[in-house]
Amino acid sequence: MAKIKDYFSLVVFSHTIFAMPFALIGFFLAIQYSGFPFSWTTLLLCLGCMVLARNSAMGFNRWADRFIDKNNPRTAQREIPNGVIKGNAALAFSIVNASMFILLTALINPLCLKLSPVALIVILGYSYTKRFTWLCHLILGLGLSFAPIGAYIAITAQFHWLPLIFSGVVLTWVGGFDIIYALQDAQFDKSNGYYSIPSKVGVRNALIISGFLHLLSFSLVIISGVLAKFGILYWIGALVFTGLLIYQHSIVKPSDLSRVNRAFGTTNGIASVIFAAFVIADLFLR
Repeated sequence: MAKIKDYFSLVVFSHTIFAMPFALIGFFLAIQYSGFPFSWTTLLLCLGCMVLARNSAMGFNRWADRFIDKNNPRTAQREIPNGVIKGNAALAFSIVNASMFILLTALINPLCLKLSPVALIVILGYSYTKRFTWLCHLILGLGLSFAPIGAYIAITAQFHWLPLIFSGVVLTWVGGFDIIYALQDAQFDKSNGYYSIPSKVGVRNALIISGFLHLLSFSLVIISGVLAKFGILYWIGALVFTGLLIYQHSIVKPSDLSRVNRAFGTTNGIASVIFAAFVIADLFLR
């Protein structure tokens, strides 16, 4: 029988760190930049929504890809292919988390509740995109990009241009590093008719496209800093974030993919946390 730790492994819970800091940026933008009151209840509800939505998406992804994973040597030892978690159990896990996500959005405000199905359609639908479009990386980025604007709406019940720019940062940043991650399966995807940018254009060109997306991320970080008139701490965070983007491209080469996981997991997790910490600190010193 599957244990709790197996479900944490199923959803790679540690990777929640990618988008969570950007959700906190959106939350504190609403408070420190737009002047709305702080609420511990809303903060906890936002964090809960982030975890539940991601759990639902990852559980569904593992269920939807269970036969693909079984045939791919790199993923054959994941929890469903190796029998640790049954496929139906993973699907039930996803449904329960999605239901709890909707419940929490209802406790936040009516706009969050109305938008919750849209978020679920994107983050769950992503699992099927590699079957028909090489834009799957950007759709993953779109799903995670809901973090800053969603947290902002949780406080304000309205849209604002600044968290939307940060959503753009997440979209292009995630899309770029997901391309790097997909390099590992370029040949498998191409041989089996699955869509990804590496399988379509090759490893070298995929790295160029990833670099272009990260250049867009950098540009949006600059734009948000200038337009919102952030201070020195923001720019220090932006410098570190950019440096880590450059670093991950420096350690992954077309001829050497051995450090893809370091670039994908460790580097991006650190980049997200450090950038958010400096942005939020700058907001509190405004």
